Amino acid sequence: MPRQRITIAILGLGGQGGGVLADWIVQLGENADYVAQGTSVPGTAQRTGTTVYYVEMMPQEGPVDPVLALMPVPGDVDIVIAAELMEAGRAILRGFVTGDRTTLIASTHRIYAIAEKSAPGDGRASERRVLEAARERAQHFIGFDMDAVSERTASVISSVLFGALAGSGALPFARTAFEAAIRAGGKAVEANLAGFEAGFAGAQGRLAEKEPSAPEALRTEGAAGRALLARIRTDLPDAAHVFAVEGARRLLDYQDEAYARHYLDRLAAISSRDGELLRETARHLALWMAYEDTIRVADLKIRASRLERVRADVKAAPGQIVRVTEYMHPRLEEICDTLPAALGRSILASPRLSGQLHRFFAKGRHVETTSLRWFLLLSLLAGFRRWRRGTLRYADEQARIDAWLGLIRDAATRDPALATELAKCQQLIKGYGDTFARGLAKYDRVIAQYRDGKLDAAQLRRLREAALADEEGGAPEATIARVGGSA
Repeated sequence: MPRQRITIAILGLGGQGGGVLADWIVQLGENADYVAQGTSVPGTAQRTGTTVYYVEMMPQEGPVDPVLALMPVPGDVDIVIAAELMEAGRAILRGFVTGDRTTLIASTHRIYAIAEKSAPGDGRASERRVLEAARERAQHFIGFDMDAVSERTASVISSVLFGALAGSGALPFARTAFEAAIRAGGKAVEANLAGFEAGFAGAQGRLAEKEPSAPEALRTEGAAGRALLARIRTDLPDAAHVFAVEGARRLLDYQDEAYARHYLDRLAAISSRDGELLRETARHLALWMAYEDTIRVADLKIRASRLERVRADVKAAPGQIVRVTEYMHPRLEEICDTLPAALGRSILASPRLSGQLHRFFAKGRHVETTSLRWFLLLSLLAGFRRWRRGTLRYADEQARIDAWLGLIRDAATRDPALATELAKCQQLIKGYGDTFARGLAKYDRVIAQYRDGKLDAAQLRRLREAALADEEGGAPEATIARVGGSA
């Protein structure tokens, strides 16, 4: 006898419309004379914790309503809907997805967790592994970038997910019944129907994929950008073009054309045609040269594109006022780094003077960056970009970069694989303030061990990976001793 009870779990972050999607599904069932119930367990905070919505329904039979469950049970879920790829992975880990029963519908886009963003190096979870598990564990898997589809159709991701659910054929209801549920909701009906249509097409493999951008299509604009692009094509092998183009674009935005040309000069000095070495050097050199100082942070905070992104994230209506309050905690070291090199160095070298000034920067503060006062202060600080080359931080970073490139050039003549591992050591340096200080300490210890021990490529890779895994960053010596001893 076919199963009559239908169980549906919806996993997403707060603010993604999971509640609206659950309501549509409940409405869908009730319209078809099913007994339907929806429940939810919210995440820890808006947009930071997973919310699980659970819908259970079965046909109405007799005068007594059935008793329905309040939460999904591992191994007993017919349909899992995930509004983000890692939510699909969590559903699999929790046992909600089984090969003999479950249809898994998931958006393949990513919203990176705090742990992924703050991890040293590349802390992103493996998307490939989640996709492989989804195809292996689910009876039927439907996955595509539904967030991008919602943007293209000016709708919301919940309507695209609802369309994918209809297109999957996992529910015994006609398409018109799904559309009627959206109309019954009465909110943004036309936009939601457009998203539904695209989701339905995507589930059936009829959605045209956006063509990937070629390296030349990256945002290198104007005469300066064209000149840089021409030089990249002439001086560098094809394997390095993607990162070199993006690196030049980033540094053009970060400082100016001369700084981007300096980036290409440094790449050209790596006397090797090894594609992987030049690709990794192009990538990590651009990241290091675009280091985050107070000038860069201020510049990014006040950009119109950032405020537009914030408004889009909170779905602010036209004309609606949005205020942004942020936590800032610049240390005395960051302030001195922004000063002329001689002045900043003299303050830090004086225990008495730095001790007197330190108390003014001992605590962080919450500031409303959209207020006139703080916007003007940050604008003034961002304008210091024209004097960045005279700052203490600039002098220190360029010296570190030149020393790192010297190691790479020397190794490249003997062992390109070793030189590539040296290029990847830049992964240890990341962020701003205390995060940067911890990363730099680990980098210095790894490089010191390389200089002293003359490590080969495999040993240096193990050493770097161990330092990256040391998330606390408080005892790099212990990490070096543990791995360096086995080298």
